[in-house]
Amino acid sequence: MQAGAEKSITIGIIYLDGSGASEGREMSGEKQYKTHALMVLVALIWGLSWPVGRMLAHGLPPMTGAWMRYVLTMIIFYAWFTFQAASGKPVQWFTRDKKSLKTVTILALTGVLGYQLFFMHGVYYTAASDASLIITFNPIFTVLLAAPLLGQKISAKMLVGLACGFIGVAIVTGWSPNTQIEFADRILGDILIMFAALSWATTTNMTRRMMEQRGGEGPSTALQIVVWYSLIGTVLLTPLAIYETWQFGLPNPTTQDWYAIFYLGALSTVLAYYWFVKSYVFVVPVFGVLGSWWLLDEKIGISLVIGFILIVAGVKVVRAESERLRTT
Repeated sequence: MQAGAEKSITIGIIYLDGSGASEGREMSGEKQYKTHALMVLVALIWGLSWPVGRMLAHGLPPMTGAWMRYVLTMIIFYAWFTFQAASGKPVQWFTRDKKSLKTVTILALTGVLGYQLFFMHGVYYTAASDASLIITFNPIFTVLLAAPLLGQKISAKMLVGLACGFIGVAIVTGWSPNTQIEFADRILGDILIMFAALSWATTTNMTRRMMEQRGGEGPSTALQIVVWYSLIGTVLLTPLAIYETWQFGLPNPTTQDWYAIFYLGALSTVLAYYWFVKSYVFVVPVFGVLGSWWLLDEKIGISLVIGFILIVAGVKVVRAESERLRTT
């Protein structure tokens, strides 16, 4: 730790409504401990979303559960918008121009419809602990997809990081201690989770590009974009939920299902979009594995540890090389 770090630190939490501390702002004293406690809390909430998601996927038809989750999310988001408007703050309830509408619709396809399809079916088939580790691969996809979307350069070191990450995923998938789940199901679920990571990486890059095209109007714009595409995504999920209702009958959520919907819709989704916690991103899968062990009686084995280390190493290599190429 550098000298003086005990007095002040640079934190890595961004409030997407534009308030609070952002990355690069220094905090000192008691506030830094509260901020780190908050970041760990958010990482815990995200980590537990994996076993909770698997519970919901087995309690309700997957897309019906996703639709109910997003309906709750939109109620909360627009209640927040209403509060902001009542406080005299400017609120753009939905995009007003055709070009942005096209981009927001694509974001809804990748960030809501696509991600939920892959996520909910993925955690239905595979172990939640395995999935929480595999999704850590997402930053590698984000950097690699930045090449066609944002003009990011790709180097040999990035490909080495990619290979390292893939080896980690292969170890998690092939040697998972969760052998109570059929191997074929785990393979299918893990592949779906990889596609979920790819969907989210696409969404991340396209959101960044949309922000740049809008002139970087600030964090509030990021929240607005998220709300807009979440609204369209909820509409896109509706036909799938109707189809599942026609196929399986009207859903009859248990108390556990309602708890899961509230957790994923109000805590995991809203907090995930309201806060961005960079410094603790790799703590999330740790909580995911521990939460899966606690809630679902899944197993923890050395293969998960080795796979996680390799995935994180791959991500670190790709991120470091990406940063080097941007600054040279």
